[in-house]
Amino acid sequence: MKIAVFGSAFNPPSLGHKSVIESLSHFDRVLLLPSIAHAWGKEMLDYALRIQLVDAFIVDLNMTNVERCTIEETLLDRAQSSVTTYAVLEALQVENPTAELTFVIGPDNFFNFAKFYNAEEIVRRWSVMACPEKVAIRSTDIRTLLADGKKINHLTTPNVCAMLVENNYY
Repeated sequence: MKIAVFGSAFNPPSLGHKSVIESLSHFDRVLLLPSIAHAWGKEMLDYALRIQLVDAFIVDLNMTNVERCTIEETLLDRAQSSVTTYAVLEALQVENPTAELTFVIGPDNFFNFAKFYNAEEIVRRWSVMACPEKVAIRSTDIRTLLADGKKINHLTTPNVCAMLVENNYY
């Protein structure tokens, strides 16, 4: 079993995220891993709300191998602090002992990967795949347009767009 682990703030999910996920169709499972707490203190919409957005995003994707992963919730409860990528991959490997895990990073994290806790050990134990977005749409673009009262339907999926507009997020 080959599992891709795609961690992101998903603040909110964008068509850029979608373009990365679509390039992972050769994996048996693609786990979307919304950050429960950002390692470098990035401001994010409340985790519970981002989870709802990710769930709506997954419905819009309509890909049978994509699912949301909740491992960070369990790990945060144990650690009572931030959750590292290393801890996530280690816990997922315990849950899936025979699986080949691949940690997928987008362009935001690619240049900062050396700063990740235990980066060298991650590379030694698991595959790391830098996967640039094929559609250059950032979550920041969505937040900016929403703050300016402008349309975002060309930047994210329909259900995510509806939730963002109806709930006046950002």
